[in-house]
Amino acid sequence: MFPISKRKINQHSGFNLIDFLINLLIALTILGFLFALIGPSLVCDLDGDSPRRYMALAQLANLETAIEAYHQDMSEYPKTLEGLLKNETDDPRWQGPYLTKAIPRDPWGNPFQYQILGPEGKEYDLYSYGAAGILGGEGESADIRNWAEKTVIESKL
Repeated sequence: MFPISKRKINQHSGFNLIDFLINLLIALTILGFLFALIGPSLVCDLDGDSPRRYMALAQLANLETAIEAYHQDMSEYPKTLEGLLKNETDDPRWQGPYLTKAIPRDPWGNPFQYQILGPEGKEYDLYSYGAAGILGGEGESADIRNWAEKTVIESKL
């Protein structure tokens, strides 16, 4: 019969390591894209909080950090959130701006609310109106307050 060359058999024999790694990389890339598309809808806790509520909490925490830095320098809280961006009183103690960008809006596109002398003896009240965009509400539409949310989060720990 005809002898089969070993060279031809080796050139056409299945996958090699490089082929395997390339296919693995392609599969992982596809899975990554799928997770990027559906992953955010899966990010909820047992209470049904949406990713937007978590984003609002993160924004509140950043604003609180800026407010506390202002308080550290000025020995008082800013009268408005705009005081974090510019020295409204020409006070030499002001070391700002305390935010690197403009004052953010909440994840629903509404401005954050800020009041000095907040409720329950708090120094200030910083909050978002939530999805409804108005004071009050329940669930996704409930207000998100800096001091109230900390209490809820701490009670879950």
